[in-house]
Parts: sequence; structure tokens; C-alpha cells
Amino acid sequence: MFLQRRNRILRSNPAIRAMVAETILTPADFIAPLFIDEGKNISTEIASMPNYFRRSIDGTIREVKELWDLGVRSVLLFIKCRDELKDNTGKESWNPDGLMQRSIKAIKDAVPGMYIMTDVALDPFSSFGHDGIVENGEIVNDPTVEALVKMSVSHAVAGADMVAPSDMMDGRIGAIREALEQNNFTRTGIMAYSAKYASCFYGPFRDALDSAPGFGDKKTYQMDYANRIEAVKEALMDIEEGADIVMVKPGLPYLDIVREVKNAVDVPVSVYNISGEYAMIKAAAEKGWIDEDKAIIETLTSIKRAGGDLIATYFAKDAARLLQSM
Repeated sequence: MFLQRRNRILRSNPAIRAMVAETILTPADFIAPLFIDEGKNISTEIASMPNYFRRSIDGTIREVKELWDLGVRSVLLFIKCRDELKDNTGKESWNPDGLMQRSIKAIKDAVPGMYIMTDVALDPFSSFGHDGIVENGEIVNDPTVEALVKMSVSHAVAGADMVAPSDMMDGRIGAIREALEQNNFTRTGIMAYSAKYASCFYGPFRDALDSAPGFGDKKTYQMDYANRIEAVKEALMDIEEGADIVMVKPGLPYLDIVREVKNAVDVPVSVYNISGEYAMIKAAAEKGWIDEDKAIIETLTSIKRAGGDLIATYFAKDAARLLQSM
């Protein structure tokens, strides 16, 4: 049998497969989300996210040092606000002595090189569990943006390298950029959750921060999962308003959107491999239905292959360790 070309030649052994691989995954691709709680020596496993924890600041610092040693260079911070501090204004979110602000300072002191991103949204601070201020049963846009601006500036004051508005309010990127400029935070970046869909896969995350909406849902501000063109429009608008990075969230069910956005923009694209995606792999692996380690690497590679330049993932530490051993 004569064949002019045999494609299997470039698959014949690990050395040649590595040499011709089109997509290379490294720990530097990862953003590690961290959940932070008040207190000391607190480490609470999240029931719906096995082996993932909400930690006090001291434990968080130890985790950040481990991530740094593994080659992960960025963390994305979320805090669990005490119930007595929640209200409909979100004012605790810009408290200079708040948990987020103290966490930023502590991490920067402990690991100065770690690139700190911070969640900007009101749901952890809201008595209603929504990403915005509620008036007469409606999540109102413009007053919410004013609160998000205060929150973002407070994070910059505390030392955050990049703020990450995850709320999906209209016009918030431009307003935050203007406020950062006016306050001389010209080096503080913005990672916009530009295409954040109203997804059922967020459940475990809401368990982690006790931030499920107290009424209704988030479909009046998060995107309809049936829409594709809208994602590109949102990303382009955020870039015009000053976003340095745009995000697609969730990840796996939206790889087509990742590619659409990547093809349309000239800034880095981040993808959030979210809590529900993490929980599905963990549950299937626990049942013995899949190989967890292989599923982690294949999942993250697929996200990067689709166009994700950066990947926020709860598998960051596990994946970094696996890559070291490959």
C-alpha cells in the first residue's frame, strides 16, 4: 500500500506529539479563585466543591505561597461578608478596613509578586443576594454602578493590580476606568466579565459565599444563554470603555462563544472554568466514571484551544502540579 502522506507519523510517540502540539498549557495561564472568610485558622470545605475551601486570611496566605511555588502567578479574590454587614447599598464593599481590603494588603505583603485580581459585584454584600441595588423589586443600574465605582477604587487603594467587575451592569467599565484615572490609579487594570451568562452552573459558587439571590433570578442583567452575537457586542463595548481583558463565563458550555470573542477582539480573553464544571468532574471522578487528572488537563486545554488566553479555574493548583509531573 502506497500513501503520499501518513498523518500518524506526527502522532507516533510522546516526543513528536509534544513537538507539534498546537496548544501548550502552563501554570502561568491560570488565575486561582480564592474564597476568604473572617477569623483565624478557618478552613471550611465547600460541600458542593470537594477539596476546595473558604479560608481566613492566614490560611489564604499559605495557599497563595503554595500557588506561587507551583508557578501560578495570579489570584482572584472573593470574600464572604458577615450577614450583619449586608444591606441594600453594599457599603461594606468599599470599607477601607473591610475583609477584601485587608486581604489584598496581607497577600501583597506576603507574596509581593502575586498579581491580585478582585471581584467587583454587590452580591456578597447585598441583603438581597443580587449583584445590584434593589428598588421596588428591580435591580437598578445607575445607582449600582456608583457603588461599584467606590468598591473598585477602594480595591485599588488597598493594592489590587486589577479589578474584575462581574455584575453585568451597563456602563460600569467606563465609569470605573474614569474613577481610576481621576484617582491616579493609572496602573490598575480592569478585567471585565463581558459575556457572563445566566447559567445553572453557578450553584456551588453561591454555596461558597452564601450569595444566592433572595428573590427571582439574575436574568435581567446576566446574558441569555441562547445568544451568541450579543457576547461579541458586550466585549467590544467593554473594550471601548477601557477594559484591559474581557471574560467569557462559564467555560465549557460556551467554548463557541470563547472563539467568537477571541476572533473579534484585540485584547486578552479570559475564561472562567466555573464551580459547576469543577463539581461535575469531581463527582464523576468520585464515581469512578472518569480519570480526574486526565479530565482536568483535557478540560483546561480545550478552553485554551478555544481561545482562552487566561483561565480562572478551581483546578489551578491541581493542574499546576499535574503539569510539573508530565
